[in-house]
Amino acid sequence: MEEITHRTVAVNGINMHVAEKGEGPVVLLIHGFPELWYSWRHQIVALAAHGYHAVAPDLRGFGDTDAPPAVTSYTMFHVVGDLVGLIEALGRDQVFVVGHDWGALVAWCLCMFRPDKVKALVNLSVVFRPRNPTGKPVETLRTAYGDDYYVCRFQEPGRIEAEFGRVGTSLIIKKFLTYHDPGPVIVPKEKGFGDAPDKENALPSWLSEDDLNYFAGKFEKSGFTGGLNYYRALDLNWELTAPWTGVQIKVPVKFIVGDQDLAYHFPGVQDYISKGGFKRDVPLLEDMVVMEGVGHFINQERPQEISNIILEFIKKF
Repeated sequence: MEEITHRTVAVNGINMHVAEKGEGPVVLLIHGFPELWYSWRHQIVALAAHGYHAVAPDLRGFGDTDAPPAVTSYTMFHVVGDLVGLIEALGRDQVFVVGHDWGALVAWCLCMFRPDKVKALVNLSVVFRPRNPTGKPVETLRTAYGDDYYVCRFQEPGRIEAEFGRVGTSLIIKKFLTYHDPGPVIVPKEKGFGDAPDKENALPSWLSEDDLNYFAGKFEKSGFTGGLNYYRALDLNWELTAPWTGVQIKVPVKFIVGDQDLAYHFPGVQDYISKGGFKRDVPLLEDMVVMEGVGHFINQERPQEISNIILEFIKKF
């Protein structure tokens, strides 16, 4: 890890922290929640060893990147704008992109708004979901899962931050990263995120105490508001992306998901994949990999396999 270098890049009106290693074609690695560049630590090393320049930023609101205070500063246009600025700062016209969780959603939007910037995309966990013109996302989720669904719980500014503060940063990070249930994350208000600590004693083999401490240390410093604002901007994104209703993703894509990933078990996702919807909306989808026994944090849980799949795919271009 000490060979990974760090710098701050001015992009789109903010200062963005970037971790990078290697020389060659750029592979831009986009993390999710509650994560950082550090989620890609294994892939950065593997890509650099195979002749690529791996670049993993902390997205706006996370880690050592600036965190604007307003929820309205966290639309996909802001976040994609940051990455377009980063690509330009790297002196590249096009890059390979790899996304996971929120990073996958950001990557789909990058391909939607600026396909000219993307040579090829490898996305993990979260399929492309076309915009539903008839319903805002938060209300749709509330109808499906109720008020205690985690995305709905995240909506009110300040409330969930206070709850996370009571539980403690380290335990919150641990609960998220070790979640390995394909079912939805339901968190009753009366129990909260600190419930059932007895189940959370052992870390999985792929997550060390040092890893946990790195994540926790950064979130202790930055807080969670920046990351939570992505969820709070869901409906605003829906409103702003109306012109992209019905759009296709026109870049070459590889998709990887774990069969125990809650995103794979989201209602309608497996039908969308198996009945041709995914291929219709992403016509250059080459193929997809479903990894057995793997949960949501797939790039950390199976680092070597994910690195190999990424390398195998991008070397074609």
